[in-house]
Amino acid sequence: MTMRSLGLSIYPDHSSFEDNAKYLELGHKYGFSRIFMSMLEVQGSPAETQAKYKKIIEYGNKLGYQTFLDVSPQLFDQLSIDYSDLKFFAEAGAAGIRLDQAFDGATEAMLSYNSYGLIIELNMSNNVDYLNNIISYQANTPFIYGCHNFYPQRGTALPYDFFIECSKRFKKFGIHTAAFVSSQVGKIGPWNVEDGLPTLEQDRDLPIDVQAMHLFASGLIDDVIIGNAYASEEELKALSQVNRYQLMLHVDYVKQISNIEKTIVEKPQHFRRGDMNEIVIRSTMPRVTYKDIPNPPHDNSEEFQRGDVLIGNDNFGIYKNELQIVLKPHKEPRKNKIGSIAKDELFLLDFIKPWTKFKLTSK
Repeated sequence: MTMRSLGLSIYPDHSSFEDNAKYLELGHKYGFSRIFMSMLEVQGSPAETQAKYKKIIEYGNKLGYQTFLDVSPQLFDQLSIDYSDLKFFAEAGAAGIRLDQAFDGATEAMLSYNSYGLIIELNMSNNVDYLNNIISYQANTPFIYGCHNFYPQRGTALPYDFFIECSKRFKKFGIHTAAFVSSQVGKIGPWNVEDGLPTLEQDRDLPIDVQAMHLFASGLIDDVIIGNAYASEEELKALSQVNRYQLMLHVDYVKQISNIEKTIVEKPQHFRRGDMNEIVIRSTMPRVTYKDIPNPPHDNSEEFQRGDVLIGNDNFGIYKNELQIVLKPHKEPRKNKIGSIAKDELFLLDFIKPWTKFKLTSK
């Protein structure tokens, strides 16, 4: 499995070097390691353009970032760059180029053998046989990556099922993948419309860390990139705390929660029992680990709702101290409600399948 990372975006044609440098430093502090940089809207001569981009890319390189430049066929014409020689991008310090538009398959395959070792990143947001075509031209697959689009206009980003179909085409070949989340405060993108810059429409208004949890939970995305600039320090920090390899949901506790219940929530490696049911997600190991520790009843008389986190109390015999997350409302006085999954994260319960590993932590 590929290691997963976090990225951010900068737009040198809509911002100053100083602001971008400051943003990269902040991202570096929170463990960000890749940069998406749009070259779709450059102004100026090839020499001026290269100098401007090189300055900020080299600054990023010193901080340990990899930069991918988003390019189009028009850009190659505008800057008189030949596909057979990607020297312009290599000299600017880039790690790779993202082809915003498709060629004929043979071209992309040939580009993957460029003499500078530049990664060729393909647009993933199309459910067509594009990738198969490129691979069939014997592409240099370690140098082929995939990256979804982002969508500045509200209502135009990808629906989830379509996103899954597109992404599976790339993961089938073991290709490194990326997709975008949207800052709720960033105002800078490539165009003059900016309603956020996510890949998934349903994520557009969610907190940024929940968007990232959603992309990672799909199991099909390696790198999560913030599409718009500039995200706030709070957002960068929240993203840095996302568990990239398993779902870690946040629990809002009830007042009466006991120490043993808090331990049962936060300490174990939870996994859903393989013989699943429709009423609750069961994490059964805590009842074994903590079987001798008393757990008096509290918050046990109401009807439990979807997302409530329950732990068996002293009246539940062998099931005492088993942890459950409610999927369908029910009543059961032998279980204590100890909290609820954060409201924005409730939809992520659908990703917890039989044997899925997950963690819980307090909000």
